[in-house]
Amino acid sequence: MKLTDELIENNKRWAMSIKESRPDFFEKLSKQQAPKFLWIGCSDSRVPANEIVGLLPGELFVHRNVANIVVHTDFNCLSVLQYAVEQLNVEHVIVCGHYGCGGVKAVFSDDKHGLIDNWLQNIKDVYDRYQEKLNALSSEEQKVDLLCELNVVEQVSNVCRTTIVQDAWDRGQKLIVHGWIYGIRDGLIKDLNISVGGRQHLPPSYPPGV
Repeated sequence: MKLTDELIENNKRWAMSIKESRPDFFEKLSKQQAPKFLWIGCSDSRVPANEIVGLLPGELFVHRNVANIVVHTDFNCLSVLQYAVEQLNVEHVIVCGHYGCGGVKAVFSDDKHGLIDNWLQNIKDVYDRYQEKLNALSSEEQKVDLLCELNVVEQVSNVCRTTIVQDAWDRGQKLIVHGWIYGIRDGLIKDLNISVGGRQHLPPSYPPGV
């Protein structure tokens, strides 16, 4: 049996287990998706979005990229965000990073990684902004973990500054942007307490319309 064949067999067992517990699940799912949440997370295979929050297919709309970055020139991410907000009417956008992120770790190295170095420049900008705070820590592990948190905070701000989210708030749509971080060592999510639900809640350094 090929390694990929095993995945197909796993799928069959999974689908059967769902049908046994909820016989009409796939029929209902095929007719619509109505998630309340958009998850913007890292591509890391150790962070399966639906699984770690205990949600079934159809309950979480997902966008993932290396180091959970939201850039205003990334039309892939912006298209997902717009569809989630304007078509699916999600009520929560969750930016979730994770401790020990390889993309964040790379910022502390002088090694060349190829094309991805251009993408990781976005995290280097965050590092430069908080360099004094990061350098005050004694170990590299502490520095990486703090930068993982700071990166989430930065990306929450970036989500809030998009025209998509700003327009949603202007028309009175309920939409809250959250910042979380996941611990691969213990499987637990930490809320970074930076939920933003409107222009009035934006940090002073990111005034409306910037």
